[in-house]
Amino acid sequence: MTLTGQMDLISRIEAIIAPAAEAMGFELVRIRYGGGTRPVLQIMAERENGEMSVEDCARLSRTVSALMDVEDPISDEYVLEVSSPGIDRPLTRPKDFVRYEGHLARLEVAAPVQGQRRFRGKLAGLTGAAHEMLRLTPESGGQVEIPLAQITRAQLVLTDALIAESLKHKPQEGLAEETQGEE
Repeated sequence: MTLTGQMDLISRIEAIIAPAAEAMGFELVRIRYGGGTRPVLQIMAERENGEMSVEDCARLSRTVSALMDVEDPISDEYVLEVSSPGIDRPLTRPKDFVRYEGHLARLEVAAPVQGQRRFRGKLAGLTGAAHEMLRLTPESGGQVEIPLAQITRAQLVLTDALIAESLKHKPQEGLAEETQGEE
């Protein structure tokens, strides 16, 4: 399948599943399709607050599976994989770059920016009237502005700071049960 054909397929799949996912309270983070002899349709989603439980994945998977069976945009066999983006998540939307400002990320761009196609540095915010530019502070120093439209791949780098922030936003499961017995 050509790149254009794959992008058209991804757009069609998104049009099929996005309304149902949104109605269930989920935001689509990324849709990917590809692989070898048994292609994988990967759907990454999360709630508005960034959480996604195993039960959420199962519910969304059942819904996506039913929609895909009815609409049938993929004629061959494939594996459906529904997951959360995880801690070292891909950055696919402008709000992802804002939310994780100050964290370390790896980026790849379609056309060289300041002579480079790959970057690693701290996210330093969005600029421009329509937030079309990403500011990045590379590990080598300085600062570079990268057009969002040029970014082909972006992902957070797993660091202690990212793990600590992730833990701050997680509910303390089991805490209520433990403290009730102490009174």
